[in-house]
Amino acid sequence: MNVKVNKFRFGSLATIFALVGPGIVVMLADTDAGSVITAAQSGATFKYQLIASQILLIPILYLVQEMTARLGIYTQKGHGALILQTFGRKWAVFSAITLFVACVGALITEFAGVSGVGNLLGIPSWLSIGASSIALSILILVGRYRRVEKIGIAIGALELLFIPAAIFAHPKVGEITNSFAHSFSTNTDYLKLLAANVGAVIMPWMIFYQQEAIIDKGRRNLQIRSAIKSARFDTALGAVITQLVMISILIVTGATLGKAGFHSELNNVGDISNALKPFLGENIAVVVFGLGMIGASLVATIVVTLAGAWGISEVFSWPHSLNDKPRKAVGFYALAICGILIGAFLVIFSPNLVKLSIDVEVLNAALLPIVLGFLLALEKKALKPEHQMKGLRKVITYLLTGLVITFGLYIIVQTFANFKF
Repeated sequence: MNVKVNKFRFGSLATIFALVGPGIVVMLADTDAGSVITAAQSGATFKYQLIASQILLIPILYLVQEMTARLGIYTQKGHGALILQTFGRKWAVFSAITLFVACVGALITEFAGVSGVGNLLGIPSWLSIGASSIALSILILVGRYRRVEKIGIAIGALELLFIPAAIFAHPKVGEITNSFAHSFSTNTDYLKLLAANVGAVIMPWMIFYQQEAIIDKGRRNLQIRSAIKSARFDTALGAVITQLVMISILIVTGATLGKAGFHSELNNVGDISNALKPFLGENIAVVVFGLGMIGASLVATIVVTLAGAWGISEVFSWPHSLNDKPRKAVGFYALAICGILIGAFLVIFSPNLVKLSIDVEVLNAALLPIVLGFLLALEKKALKPEHQMKGLRKVITYLLTGLVITFGLYIIVQTFANFKF
C-alpha cells in the first residue's frame, strides 16, 4: 500500500477506506458458520435474553484484536515469527501445531456451512464444496493482498443481509429492552449457550491473520501514530459490525421461533431456514439465510486458510507474503491450498457433520488458554514499556480475557461431563 499520511483525519473518507481492511475482514470471518448457528439457537431457545452478552463481547473482541494489531505494527512481525523470536523454536512449533489443528477444524465448520446452503438449494455437497474450493484456491494463487482483502470484504458483506431480516421479523422493541433486566440465568442450557457465544469469540486464526495482514497490507508505510489510530478504528468498526450481525440473527430467531416456543436443535442452515419459513416466508428464510451463511462461511475460509499458511510459514522462516508470486513462496501457497483441500475432503466424506461441528467448537475452547496466553505474554515481552497496556486498560483486558478463557473451559468440562464412553 502506498498511502502515506502525516496526520490521520477521520474526516477524510478516502483515507479511512484506504486504511481499513484487516480488522474488518477478520471480524466478518469471526461471524462464521458456527457462530451463525450458535446465535440462531440462542434466539430460538431464550429469545432476546442473550443480546446483552453479545453487546458485552464487543469490547472483548476489540481489546484482544487491538493487541494483535499493535504487535504487528510495532514489531513488523507476524504472530508466529514473534513467538519464534521471543520464546524460541520449541514454543513456536507448538503454536504452529495448535494453529494447524484449529484451522483444519475451522475449515470443516465453514465447508459444512457451504454444504448446508448447497443442500438447501438442491446442490450436492461434492459440487458446492468442490466449486468453492477451486474458486478460493484460484483467488489465493493469483491474489496479492489488497485484491484478496477487497474480495473478502465483498463476500463477507453478504452477512449484512441478516440485519434487514431482523426488521422483517417485526420484533417488539419493548421486549428487547426488557430482556436486559433478565440477561442472566443459572439454567444449564442457558449457561451452555452463553459459554458457546463467549468461548467462540476469539479464534486462534484471528490473531495470526490480523497481525500478518497488517504487515502485508503495508501499514509500515505510515507513521506509527497514524498506523495505530487507523488499526484501532478498523478493529473497532469490525467488532461492532460482527456483533451487530450476531444480534440481528438472534433477534430474527427470537422474534419468531423463540416467541413460538421452538425447542428443537438448529444444527445447520437448513434447520434454521425451514424453521423460519412459516414466519418470514420462503424467500427471506431461504435466500437471506442462504446468502448470509455463504458470506460467513467463505470469508472465514479465506481468513482461516491464510492465517494457517502465514503462521506456519513464519515459524519455519519461509517466504509468506501474498504479494509474492507462488514460485517465490512455494511452502506458503502449498500450505494454503492443502488446508482448503483437507477441509473440503473431510466434509465431503464425513457421515456426521453435526458431530464434527461440535468437536470443532470444543477444540477452539480448549485452545483459548494457549492462544490468549501467548498473546498477553507477547504484549508484555515483545513491546517496549511505552507501547504496552497500562493502568485501567490493562486490568480490564486481563479480566475480560480471563472471562473468555473461563467460559471456554466451561465448554470443555460440560462436554466431558456429558460424554458417554
